[in-house]
Amino acid sequence: MSGDSRGTEVEVVDNAEAQRYEAYVEGGLAGFLLYEPRPGRVVLIHTEVDPAFEGHGVGGRLAAFALDDLRGRGLRAVAQCPFVADYVRRHPEYRDVVAGG
Repeated sequence: MSGDSRGTEVEVVDNAEAQRYEAYVEGGLAGFLLYEPRPGRVVLIHTEVDPAFEGHGVGGRLAAFALDDLRGRGLRAVAQCPFVADYVRRHPEYRDVVAGG
């Protein structure tokens, strides 16, 4: 579990069956990042955060968790999701994980 600067505790898990990373705050689903596995890479399709949790770092935690997870598994990310693509632009430490389309 990891929090942002506002103190909101965000837990992110990979729900492989649903093909999405899920973020939980106090046990409730706060957001998710849909993905599609492909050989050697994973397409990050869409990030959605419950409006009640916007501005609390949930989207950023989803993006960072997904990119760290893929890096750790030796996979590349295809950032089809505009939120993730912007996150990578703002966090160049993840550029090595991102592949082209």
